[in-house]
Amino acid sequence: MTSPVRTGQAQPMSRQEFGERFQQRFADPAFERERQALARLEQIAWEAFQDGRKAPITVKAGEGFSDPGYDLSREWRDLHLRLKEAQAQWADRATPSRLLVINASPRNDGSCPGEMSKTWRLTQIARRAGESEGLNVQVLDLSRLTSDYDRHIHPCKGCVSTAMPLCHWPCSCYPNHASGQTNDWMAEIYEQWVRAHGVLLLTPVHWYQAPSPLKLMMDRLVCADGGNPDPTSTQGKKAQLARELELRGWDYPKHLAGRVYGLVVHGDVAGIDGTRRALSDWLDWMGLVDAGFGARLDRYIGYFEPYATSHDALDDDAAVQEEVRQAALAVARAVPLLRDGLLRQSDEKLLRPRPK
Repeated sequence: MTSPVRTGQAQPMSRQEFGERFQQRFADPAFERERQALARLEQIAWEAFQDGRKAPITVKAGEGFSDPGYDLSREWRDLHLRLKEAQAQWADRATPSRLLVINASPRNDGSCPGEMSKTWRLTQIARRAGESEGLNVQVLDLSRLTSDYDRHIHPCKGCVSTAMPLCHWPCSCYPNHASGQTNDWMAEIYEQWVRAHGVLLLTPVHWYQAPSPLKLMMDRLVCADGGNPDPTSTQGKKAQLARELELRGWDYPKHLAGRVYGLVVHGDVAGIDGTRRALSDWLDWMGLVDAGFGARLDRYIGYFEPYATSHDALDDDAAVQEEVRQAALAVARAVPLLRDGLLRQSDEKLLRPRPK
């Protein structure tokens, strides 16, 4: 027997508060001449919010789902099909090897800091190294969250903690049109991860931890580790159905397993070793395969020196530049070994006694 679903935490929003929040996006006086039009749009948005029209455009789920007649979000189903195609290409030995290089720093010269990040410079070193090995390299620059118009990685809503099957692969929590939670970048990011044969993550340390864009992406990748590829099995987000599914026995599928990874963490005072270990544990848990000791790097750049000269410190540190290049080479060279079955984990066929 499943435990009851606890409710009562969510707080209602008044019509006035909704209107104030809606209008904040149009505070620029340039919108003043369109106030009447905005008021009409506000009323439409309020009605959608009240009705909970999360996915206003739907399609029948169709073949391959437990309930083919269920109305799925068209945006979710389109992404689901793209990921299936991407996974098939990833598994096809005729597909060129792909390396995803991720810049996790939020700093760039198109936003408030007015300057590129050291992580971005290290990312370019890694990119060139991967290309020198003949890999198709794609760069994911998470700093675009801070400089692009209306680009978001919306926060994870914690569906897993209610029941694993309630967390859909890919995430179905967004877009939520009723709540204005749109332009979610993760739809593209999921596809980039699925297509990659190798992933190299480069990040600074912010307050002893991963920076916020990276943590947002990490949390939203939880659906890749045990997520449910069939939202019709839970009739959307019906918590009780998801609990019953999990308690009947859930296999916690690892949708990104079998990719090679490397990791570069840098800081200026403290926190690099703890952050590197946490990120390594996260990637290991998802079933990715590390490319060796040299591909998991933590280093200080400009240790206890002023922030104002940190780029100069990187210029002077030829050793760390070379170490980053070698970390990228380690990942790039591990990719074909893994694809050819020559790089294996000794525990890959052992069943976990306590999967989760």
